[in-house]
Amino acid sequence: MRRFWVETLGCPKNQVDSDKITGLLVRDGMAVAEAPEEADLVVVNTCAFIEEARQESVDTVLELRSTASEAELVITGCMAERYGAELAEALPEVDRVAGFGVPVSIGAKPSDSSRSPAELPSFDLLNLPRPPAEAPWAYVKIAEGCDRRCGYCAIPSFRGPQRSRSVESIVAEVEALGVREAVLVAQDLASYGRDQGQGERGIIPLVESLRRRVDWVRLLYLYPSDLTDPLIDVICSTDVPYFDLSLQHVSRPLLARMRRWGDGDRFAARIAEIRQRQPEAVFRSNFIVGYPGETEADHDALLEFVEEVGLDWCGFFTYSAETGTYATTLDGQVPAELAAERRRELAEVQDAITVSKRDQLIGREVEVLVDTPGLARSYREAPEIDGIVSVPDHLAVGQFHTVRVTDAMGPDVMAEAMEP
Repeated sequence: MRRFWVETLGCPKNQVDSDKITGLLVRDGMAVAEAPEEADLVVVNTCAFIEEARQESVDTVLELRSTASEAELVITGCMAERYGAELAEALPEVDRVAGFGVPVSIGAKPSDSSRSPAELPSFDLLNLPRPPAEAPWAYVKIAEGCDRRCGYCAIPSFRGPQRSRSVESIVAEVEALGVREAVLVAQDLASYGRDQGQGERGIIPLVESLRRRVDWVRLLYLYPSDLTDPLIDVICSTDVPYFDLSLQHVSRPLLARMRRWGDGDRFAARIAEIRQRQPEAVFRSNFIVGYPGETEADHDALLEFVEEVGLDWCGFFTYSAETGTYATTLDGQVPAELAAERRRELAEVQDAITVSKRDQLIGREVEVLVDTPGLARSYREAPEIDGIVSVPDHLAVGQFHTVRVTDAMGPDVMAEAMEP
């Protein structure tokens, strides 16, 4: 029996694609190898979001070529979709470059007028089945592509326009996964169903349907202008009042240059409204540092926002110029050294906030879902992204338990089991 190894890089959406690749290969009679050097086929699911991610993808491919020297080596994922033939020529060590999941061919983009918009590859990962989950949670991709045109982002150029799955197919996938928590992901999650004519409410009936089937439903990557009152209500009703908001910055002029909606005052007001409704709500966001035209005043405004609003979790990313994006045409490029300095300053402020919020949990009783022996999460922590809750090893995996937080160390907390 031939064996395969799938190496996944990048975001949770890529992990879903890898799960579906795994399901496809198992269906075709192959088995998962215990290590890449034992595999006959090695698939690298790459990320191409920023230069750092692309370099990691290339380094991983070369390392696996050395480790699994006899295996067939295939590159797929975002780099394959975006660069195709160029990538194949640049990496002769690779046996094949294969795109998937959107109506593109290798080296072609969705805008290629020679292709029919309805034409799809021979298999469509978005709707393929996947194996049952090995953990009590799983990422579930509910849509592919994006209709927005943010100034810094190249994703629509190689992932195509948004195309949502049907509610029925998503529900069936979640039921087959056998999980306690479904973590919904997409490039533009709150726009789910809009391409199917469902308007602004497409995501709400989906969440309500899933809530009847799993204990926790978590939503990642919400565009702030789509965070409507009905959507806030349904998120709070899931017992997972966790709001992952794609803010990117708070300076109105800079957000306009990013081709994005909003400003710091609107964001702060919305977060305050949610906290008034649900005082235990948790917030995560990401911000871009060093975008073309970012001034010291813009940076100071972001620093002030981070300090005053007090998000639970934050990621800061230095701007990366992506070929073909609007941002590359802008003036006011920020020197790399200055952007890195601004990023360090923001991270230092946020680290202190996160530590303070975790310290506030000491002595409290919290409900956790045990992911693996000794490691658990409450609704406050998204899997693989945020901190963890260390618990006694005897607590059953895949079950909910009430524990008392006894200590905190940075983003992580320690907890003891409650007496029966």
